[in-house]
Amino acid sequence: MIIYSKNSNVNNAAFGKIQLPIKMVIENESDLLSKKGGIRDWLFNVEKSNKFGETIVMQNEFGIFKSVSEGGGAESDTVSETGTKFIEHVQYMKEFVVTAEMVEDCNYGLAIDAKRRAENFTRAYYKTMNKLCEAALANATEANFTFAGSQIDLTTADTRPLFSAYHTWGGAAGATGTQSNYYYGDIFSTGTADARVASTEVFEESLAALSVKLRNMKDENGEALGYTADTLILPGNKPKIEQIVKKVCGSEGALGNGYNDINLHYGNWNIVILPNWQPADNRIMIMSSEANKNLSGNMFFNRIPLTVSNWVDNHTGNYYWNGRCRFGVGFGSYKHILLAVDSESSIDTSTQL
Repeated sequence: MIIYSKNSNVNNAAFGKIQLPIKMVIENESDLLSKKGGIRDWLFNVEKSNKFGETIVMQNEFGIFKSVSEGGGAESDTVSETGTKFIEHVQYMKEFVVTAEMVEDCNYGLAIDAKRRAENFTRAYYKTMNKLCEAALANATEANFTFAGSQIDLTTADTRPLFSAYHTWGGAAGATGTQSNYYYGDIFSTGTADARVASTEVFEESLAALSVKLRNMKDENGEALGYTADTLILPGNKPKIEQIVKKVCGSEGALGNGYNDINLHYGNWNIVILPNWQPADNRIMIMSSEANKNLSGNMFFNRIPLTVSNWVDNHTGNYYWNGRCRFGVGFGSYKHILLAVDSESSIDTSTQL
């Protein structure tokens, strides 16, 4: 969605001849890009907002129903708040100019260069949203990071970074504890540091183990949530890892043996690659899209969509287009996603798979 307006004090006769075509280019480019989707739409819950920011409230679940004798009363149960996460909206802006000479030399038509600028302007808006979402996930072993000049909070409702070995559960009545969504181990390869060999068999087994870790993630009452992982998120600079993952997830039969075993991962995974996530080591994220939705995991709040205004500068005669938007990105929960690093030795903030 794009909101378009022009300043009321514009009285240049040429303005109407160029602003309409550029407006149409901006809006048409927006429609095309929104239909294609992107990292934001694939991995985040996208919601509208009309506030300064949004607060996600975490609560424990009701317990199971209890049996009662005939004529007996039901046991009273309550839902308690276990944590909150506030996501603040950030303002982003961009501007471009079409010179008076450009307009004059094309007889008031839309110059090719002006059309390209308008298209690029809209693409930059979608690129900003997708790169913000991508960078938030890629940097989520830290509590915050800086994006386009603004500091983005990457902690969840328990105040830990999205990926941590020390996440907490509980906090209301009853027991409390810690759990991890950050692991290391033989994810893709085995061997010593000098001779680690990557293989599909190793990844097939580790993917099964990671899926169980996610399925057994505890809720605020300490009970397994039971969500099924269905999304694999890969770095953009690991062609060998990408090849292994696609082989394992796309082969009907188990790889690496001649027994015609079935491949339990076949058809169960969506693969998303983050082009700008380029770690030095081999790592992967797995996520449950259902848990992401139900637990308010990866959140994107759209406060103000791209709002375009335009005017003619009386001093230069140039035509200006200014774009402004506000949105917020953050994580309400950590229980929908895991990060795993292929390493034979411990990482300070992770636990062994």
